[in-house]
Amino acid sequence: MKRLLILLIPFIFLPSVILAQEPEVIVLKATVIDGDTLPQVYLPEVHILSFSVFRTPAEQRRFDRLVRNVKKVYPYARLAGLKLKEYDAMMAGLSEKEQKKLYKQAEQELKDEFGNELKALTFTQGKILLKLVDRETGNPTFQIVRDLRGSFVAFFWQNLSRIFGYNLKEKYEPLGKDRDIETIVQMIERGIL
Repeated sequence: MKRLLILLIPFIFLPSVILAQEPEVIVLKATVIDGDTLPQVYLPEVHILSFSVFRTPAEQRRFDRLVRNVKKVYPYARLAGLKLKEYDAMMAGLSEKEQKKLYKQAEQELKDEFGNELKALTFTQGKILLKLVDRETGNPTFQIVRDLRGSFVAFFWQNLSRIFGYNLKEKYEPLGKDRDIETIVQMIERGIL
């Protein structure tokens, strides 16, 4: 019995020795108010999205269709914003002739890469894409076309798009009529959708 006790004693105290660690020390900013020390901890920003309750199955289907359409065109809008910034940086400091040459080359590259995919978009997806391009760039599509191609070309495309029900001058309103689109985009960016 004594032998068993002598053999068990190391196994009883060994885990406590192994698990004994020095306490972790965290240094925080603090404020002293009336003799009390209060730590200052900065928390990450939290976004709260409203939960939509649909009254009818038709509303649910409409929202599901909007989610599907936004998920399809949002990558193109993000890419448009990135490419526009990239081309603006490349065009800085170039002469007008070199800018036109660079613009034509960039336009051809984009047509070759995305032309067929963008032609396959539905009417609603095209409208959503125009709004999301405005969201990503801060400028409506009409302004972008006018800056890159000129006023006459922008006027031509605006009139042609009006015939088909689009408006290149339409602004993105995240707190107004485009609230659902903004909610969906935020959910995509946070990885919820």
